[in-house]
Amino acid sequence: MLLAEGVHAVITDRRGGVSPAPFGGRNLGGAVGDDPGNVAANRRMTALEVGVDPSRVVLMRQVHGREVAYVDRPFGDDPPGLDAIFTAEEGLALVSLAADCAQVLVADPVARLVGAAHSGRPGTLAGVVPALVEAMAGRGGDPGRMVALVGPAACGRCYEVPAEMREEVAAVVPEAWATTSHGTPSVDLRAAISAQLSRAGVGDVRHDARCTIESGDLYSYRREGQTGRFGAYIWLG
Repeated sequence: MLLAEGVHAVITDRRGGVSPAPFGGRNLGGAVGDDPGNVAANRRMTALEVGVDPSRVVLMRQVHGREVAYVDRPFGDDPPGLDAIFTAEEGLALVSLAADCAQVLVADPVARLVGAAHSGRPGTLAGVVPALVEAMAGRGGDPGRMVALVGPAACGRCYEVPAEMREEVAAVVPEAWATTSHGTPSVDLRAAISAQLSRAGVGDVRHDARCTIESGDLYSYRREGQTGRFGAYIWLG
């Protein structure tokens, strides 16, 4: 899809790929127990299918924090622990991986900046998405021009947590307070991240509103335990 003029975005699913069960197809995660050869084949296949150079794909070692880095090339075999990256390099595809956490893609089409974040419950608490917007603004981006896409995630109807955990998250982002479809405490990551983006000045917030726990086309750690990871890609081109 075109997220904005000259900004491409793709969210993969588990269909296709070469990974056997329990990863079941297009697993892009390298730290989930899948054979590294299968992961490499899936990553190369996916890059070619979406139209980017496989050697120009940047993946993070996601650690559920708020660290953000500007990148101008892939990290190689030993990426640093990060949960958000951004770039102004044409054709450099940034990737966030997930299996219940939210992937957030951000673009300023005028400043020619794109970013990708991984925001689960800890990252949302830490404010990784506002940190990405702030870092992009520090390189000439304008939050008022930015477009954001919040990808699939565990929804508030399904993301059950202990009551104390719901209170902890909602104390930082009140919009996270939710209740599951069967009446137990939950966290609404999508509502929380949307509120964070709004408070950061990003007015154009879009959604792939699928719930990972409900959708069999997507990987879900909550639903499956050992499983793969799908990817959200963004690049200038």
